[in-house]
Amino acid sequence: MKFIKLYESFEDIDSMCKKYGIKNYTMNSDGTVDVYDSEVDLYGCKLTKLPLKFGNITGHFDCSSNYLTTLEGCPKSVGGYFNCESNLLTSLEGCPKSVGRNFHCGSNHLTSLEGCPKLVGGDFSFINNNLKDLYGFPEFFDNGVFYYTNPVSEILKLFNVNRRLGKVIDLLNEYGVIQQDGKLVVLDRLEEVFHTLNIEIPEINLVNYEVY
Repeated sequence: MKFIKLYESFEDIDSMCKKYGIKNYTMNSDGTVDVYDSEVDLYGCKLTKLPLKFGNITGHFDCSSNYLTTLEGCPKSVGGYFNCESNLLTSLEGCPKSVGRNFHCGSNHLTSLEGCPKLVGGDFSFINNNLKDLYGFPEFFDNGVFYYTNPVSEILKLFNVNRRLGKVIDLLNEYGVIQQDGKLVVLDRLEEVFHTLNIEIPEINLVNYEVY
């Protein structure tokens, strides 16, 4: 453990790191904690908020299966995977800006992906939320997308593709297909996405949206 400058009580931070098994950490002058060559495992700790403010994590960061309603205190960047599944989150505000591997935010109460990482090196999973649009999804994403059990799932299923879903989402957002806070789909714009991708337009019957 390296110590740069005391911002909060060193004893308190040291105690928290020991309590949650956090090793190889450095406390920065702004009170954040960097963790090197080690993961941060806060899985199932019955947390309502994160116990520390994190900076950069070179390993994995797992805060899943808690009672978090906010991601305040999350790392700025994570070298491994980031998992905040199975919490009470309604927003991704506070998420890392970049995640080196997979990003998991499923089984929350999310209505928007705004605030999610801009860079994700692995797969992106937002299953089992209440997402009606995909604004905020990282641009030019080219890895696996797991989206089931969301209102927006019925739109993504129309394309019947796997590895090209990042491009589909880019075009849905670029063309403004979903409007009015997830209430309306502009049909000619949706059809234009199919034309752009050279995919045959299927029969379109949407349950969760009005179609204009």
